[in-house]
Amino acid sequence: MEWFSWLQYDFMKYAVLAILVITPLFGFMGTMIVNRKMAFFSDALGHSALTGIAVGVVLGVNNTSISMVIFAVIFALLLNQISSRVSASTDTVISVFSSCSIALGLAILSRGGNFSKYSGILVGDILSITPEELWYLAGILAVVAVFWLFGFNKLLAVSLNRTLAKSRHISAGWMENLFAVLTALIVMVSIKWIGILIINALLILPAASSANISENMREYHFFAVLFSMFSGILGILVSYYVNVATGPTIVILASIIYFMTYWWGRRNNL
Repeated sequence: MEWFSWLQYDFMKYAVLAILVITPLFGFMGTMIVNRKMAFFSDALGHSALTGIAVGVVLGVNNTSISMVIFAVIFALLLNQISSRVSASTDTVISVFSSCSIALGLAILSRGGNFSKYSGILVGDILSITPEELWYLAGILAVVAVFWLFGFNKLLAVSLNRTLAKSRHISAGWMENLFAVLTALIVMVSIKWIGILIINALLILPAASSANISENMREYHFFAVLFSMFSGILGILVSYYVNVATGPTIVILASIIYFMTYWWGRRNNL
């Protein structure tokens, strides 16, 4: 049957499995990113991938994924520390870091006209994922699941009221840093297949769509994961049959879901 012709290709099977792992990750983490108003933060993390690659090139690291992850973790922790200590707004601090990071990465990678070698990371390629990389993603999903099980309530308390959280012996700084590191890991591990230009959209749109129609935290998480998985699976199948890039197709579908839920929420006063 033509609709299931993609099943004969191993790269499509691996890509669909990757979507089934990545989208729940984005759904869960996206809810807290939106709740904590960190959309700009995750966007800056995505852009810092260029600098991570550049640092790896300068240091002679063969596997640039390692340099990306290490740089992103340091970048996220520095952002957290400086944002909590300077008088300027958080958005301003993130913008300064993001702009400097992007410029530095582009300057290094474009030296000698070699940037074309790295341009593929801007849009990503989910169809290039390998079985070994699927196991890496599954490991990250397991780590996030454990964090959500034992740390979500603490992080939520910190987000709502830091003073109340401290009164219950919750270390606000430690929880915020842990969440920043997890976000950095997910962004960097996924960016090779999703792309720098659109990865933040996949983190934010499902959670924002869920917020439009959810009446409690349980619904918020459920719909975020559901919308993320639905747009991911449908996006990869549509892109296969229409022959367009997968990442942008997923984002377009996620955007449509957002506008539909926005209309539904307004209509029903949610």
